[in-house]
Amino acid sequence: MKPQLLILVSAALLAHLPSLAGSASPADPADVEQVARGATLYAGACASCHGARLEGQGDWRSPNPDGTYPAPPHDADGHTWHHSDKLLFRYIKLGGQEAFKDVPGIKSAMLGFSDTLADQDIWDVLAFIKSHWPERAMEYQRAITENDN
Repeated sequence: MKPQLLILVSAALLAHLPSLAGSASPADPADVEQVARGATLYAGACASCHGARLEGQGDWRSPNPDGTYPAPPHDADGHTWHHSDKLLFRYIKLGGQEAFKDVPGIKSAMLGFSDTLADQDIWDVLAFIKSHWPERAMEYQRAITENDN
């Protein structure tokens, strides 16, 4: 997805999301226990598409023949850290197609995990993912999250 389109899509989606309670993120990459739980959950629910090392699928920036995109990396090479906790939580919980249902032209293959992961499980996975980002990426993502409350 082109960066400009990604920004527009993110802004449109954020306008439709409820606020997170409180200012601290429920996904804390400094919480060793939460990150460990998230690592186990990630291995079982996410690694098959996003890679065991968060590396994503090959050529993830080019659309598949059906218009969806391969699974992006969740490490610093990807764009996960460009999004707020609220958006990431909703995307994992509902899946891409549902999360972007009000945004024309978006076609996502990301499945929702509302039937298999509890809300706390999703936060744990996000804490695990965040724990792999460099400080610069974490600061950027933290600012986006704080501005999205």
